[in-house]
Amino acid sequence: MQYTYEFEVYKSDGWLIACPFDMDGGTQAKSIEKISLMASEWLHIDIEHRLMHGIEIPTATFGNRPNKGGGIMVVSIEASVDTIKKVSASDAARMLNVTPARVTQMIRDRLLEALRDGHKTWITLDSINLRLENPIPTGRPKATTKN
Repeated sequence: MQYTYEFEVYKSDGWLIACPFDMDGGTQAKSIEKISLMASEWLHIDIEHRLMHGIEIPTATFGNRPNKGGGIMVVSIEASVDTIKKVSASDAARMLNVTPARVTQMIRDRLLEALRDGHKTWITLDSINLRLENPIPTGRPKATTKN
């Protein structure tokens, strides 16, 4: 499905900031070319997150006026549950070098983001990459001694 929203783009402390009128959040970059890419990526991630978790997608409004003295940029993306980059739970276990049971625990503990499609569980590649970049120490924490 196509999603189109207006963003206000304004300067702040040497950065270009892009904030959508109909949602909270936004992104920043140093150039107009980069801010347009960042706003598109931000919108794509936000819409996919809402689709995955059944969160209402706000109705887009148009003809907005800048609130912070900036300009208006229209951002349009194609997104659906099918566009989410994902792998099976067993593939996620192999990628993370853990057991499938550990993947289930990581989903439960919200260390991995998952979605269900019938009886199949899918793990988002973004959440796997985040875990690979920020590994969790293995084993039990060491006991501390009191003096």
